[in-house]
Amino acid sequence: MAQFIKLVFQLLVLIALFLSALWLFVARPFNFTTTREKVSITADPSRLEDTVRKLSLTMGPRDFNHQQQLSTIADDTAYTFQTHNARVSLQTYLVNDICFHNVISEYGLPDSEGTIIIGAHYDTYGELPGADDNASGVAALFELGRMFSQQPPPMKVLLVAYPLEEPPFFRTNDMGSYVHAASLKHSKEKVRLMISLEMIGYFSDAPNSQRYSPSALSWIFPTTGNFIAVVGPPSISSATISLKKAITRSTELAALSINAPSLLPGVDFSDHLNYWKHDFDAVMVTDTAFLRNQNYHTEKDLPETLDYHRMAQVVTGVHSYVMNSN
Repeated sequence: MAQFIKLVFQLLVLIALFLSALWLFVARPFNFTTTREKVSITADPSRLEDTVRKLSLTMGPRDFNHQQQLSTIADDTAYTFQTHNARVSLQTYLVNDICFHNVISEYGLPDSEGTIIIGAHYDTYGELPGADDNASGVAALFELGRMFSQQPPPMKVLLVAYPLEEPPFFRTNDMGSYVHAASLKHSKEKVRLMISLEMIGYFSDAPNSQRYSPSALSWIFPTTGNFIAVVGPPSISSATISLKKAITRSTELAALSINAPSLLPGVDFSDHLNYWKHDFDAVMVTDTAFLRNQNYHTEKDLPETLDYHRMAQVVTGVHSYVMNSN
């Protein structure tokens, strides 16, 4: 009997160790310190703020009911990318006989490892300002375009601005990101990684400003919302860790990563989900949206609520990741 109890105890210990190892692989909560590197080019907070203000205050409404306004924003986005000497194209598609446009800008040259795609949606939920959701992501695309024009990436990079990410089109084939991902699959484009920039401007140093779902995640992750998160699927890909390290290595901003299944609320709540559907490696960079930003999907999601200094560090970190990916 004693021998049996001993075997059961050993089995339980092994199961506990296995589950702990599995959790660490999936959650990857720790942010190991890395040597700070000097970067030759950084994002400009004032440029980011100017773009957020323009999109959220003067170019709205940006919801699906205002197709003409979305077309104007697409044209303006294309023009901005062109000023960065990018190769720019519009990917036009029909939804209910109405034209919508992905705006695609290309930098660098193809290499054997494949293309990096960085995307953000420019539409909003209803007639809301959408400063964080997601003018912040589009502003980051513009700033990355400027940075890539000054320092060309060592591989082919596509910056893509999408319409129709928000309801009622979310999780449908009418999302701009679905159309783009499907076209890459059809053309057999080799994709190294897709990075979705989804709400990257809201930070707080207040205690308990960061929530989680489920709440038990707060036992492992910080409860102060002063970090950026890199979110990926539960796979063997090292992209989440590599991108997290690039941010912490090149900036003063704290970055955390998690690899978790879509069952965890929020893990697939943006355009990267459509690249997963087409078997491409993809991650989301986010301030965790409604888990931190109480202005989410309200009229209070305004430019003055964002932290452009930290937002610039997110952009600098993403740029650093791309420039050092070869």
